[in-house]
Amino acid sequence: MEGRRINMYKNYQTNSRLQVLDKFSRVNDRYLTGIKNIAKTFVTRRSDWSIGIYTGESLFDFACPKKISNPVLTAKDITDVPAHFVADPFMVCEDGIWYMFFEVLNGLQNKGVIGLATSNDAYKWNYQQIILDETFHLSYPYVFKFQNEYYMIPETSQADSIRLYKATNFPKKWTFIKTLLDKRDFVDPSIFQYNNLWWLLTATSEDRNILRLYYSQDLTGGWIEHPKSPVIEGNKNNTRPAGRVVVLDDKIIRYTQDCERIYGNKVRAFEITELTTTSYQEKAVKGNPVIKASGMGWNQIGMHHIDPHKIGTNKWIACVDGKRDRLVIKQNSILAILQKRINARFKIDN
Repeated sequence: MEGRRINMYKNYQTNSRLQVLDKFSRVNDRYLTGIKNIAKTFVTRRSDWSIGIYTGESLFDFACPKKISNPVLTAKDITDVPAHFVADPFMVCEDGIWYMFFEVLNGLQNKGVIGLATSNDAYKWNYQQIILDETFHLSYPYVFKFQNEYYMIPETSQADSIRLYKATNFPKKWTFIKTLLDKRDFVDPSIFQYNNLWWLLTATSEDRNILRLYYSQDLTGGWIEHPKSPVIEGNKNNTRPAGRVVVLDDKIIRYTQDCERIYGNKVRAFEITELTTTSYQEKAVKGNPVIKASGMGWNQIGMHHIDPHKIGTNKWIACVDGKRDRLVIKQNSILAILQKRINARFKIDN
């Protein structure tokens, strides 16, 4: 009888402890939920793109050189608009000076504009200014040289078109020349020359798992959609363009975003093995992905763009971009207002 009472007492103690732990757990969960809800009121998660420089021995072998610390350009370098991020860099070298053109997301207007930076060695960059601004979003400023003139085809998907610009006073003055294609929300249009024809690869916002191909005898007109277009369908890792198309020794190399898991995670390379006005074939190159998220730092969760340039025998340099996530204070929250007042009072840069 005594043993039974002892067991009953032990069971009572155990049940009491379990009830206390259960109540504590429920209270703790409520507190955590409350804290999370409060946090959501004041802060939000934002993708932070920035620009870096990579070098390599081939078009498929790139890494950060030891002589620099990436990123080389961030939103903090932009001085003439309140920038949220910089991305999609393209660069050219003229008379020994490197010029980089890239998207700047204007945080005030939530709209992309095109910025310019310069460098004497392609490693250290100085921001200059915004050089192209439209009423619609701009990004992916694909700059190229033709007949000793510089042209640009930026992404203008919000205008449902592909637009051609020309430098009337390189590198800062650009003038709209002509609409090449319209009636679709084209994204990341990538142009190149091959076998005396112009070729243009592009995706669309309505279906980014489709790659379309166009060709023309003339840069400024007469663009025809290829009979095999869309040349790729339903594949998230090899459709959306990811930078300059390179034609080298009769080989055509195109880069593509790999968005299989998440948007802009890595970049893959493909060789176009057959390209005529009636046929299109390509194959993946060995060593893919060419660049990818590092898991830490400025390119923690993504890399989705590359523009490579040959600078010597087995020597290549490329501008790339990388993404990380960070928590930022919501602009309309009390904390944001307080932060602005503190920054203004003590002259602190954001």
